[in-house]
Amino acid sequence: MQPVHDVARTRLDNALLLFDEFVQAQIKHPDAAALRGLERRFAERLQIQASYWSQIKSRSRQIGERLARQFEHLCRKPRGWMDEPHGAVAAIGSPGDETAPRTDDERFIVGLVLSYYRRHPERARMRLLDLLGEALAPQPTTQTAAPPDEDGTLRQRARSGVAPLRQRR
Repeated sequence: MQPVHDVARTRLDNALLLFDEFVQAQIKHPDAAALRGLERRFAERLQIQASYWSQIKSRSRQIGERLARQFEHLCRKPRGWMDEPHGAVAAIGSPGDETAPRTDDERFIVGLVLSYYRRHPERARMRLLDLLGEALAPQPTTQTAAPPDEDGTLRQRARSGVAPLRQRR
């Protein structure tokens, strides 16, 4: 049996794809200043209020027929584009997964990080590791001696799966 085509869900997914395209086009050389106000500017491009865009993303508003055609026209997509699936928006885990973004802010940050990583994977990896180095670095423990094992092989195996972090300047 074929699944029912959920036009509201498809339109939301496609709107998020349009936002991803917008972010990628805007961020040639990402920095903090470039990332500020992207959602507001995207809403302006679509000729809607930023709060309305936020409501669409949070699923408290749906994209109707007229608004879907407006999005298509302003983003230079063919008529009917918003009503057809064009690929999944990148998501982490399933909706019930603890690692999935829960709020609009989390989804926005995850989307920005993914956009940046997809454009410059190696640079993004290094910069993100730099930024998160303190959080990822092991915390010092009060225990001074390592637990005994056969000539440290357990410790070496554990370290082999961890990428080294660059030191901060």
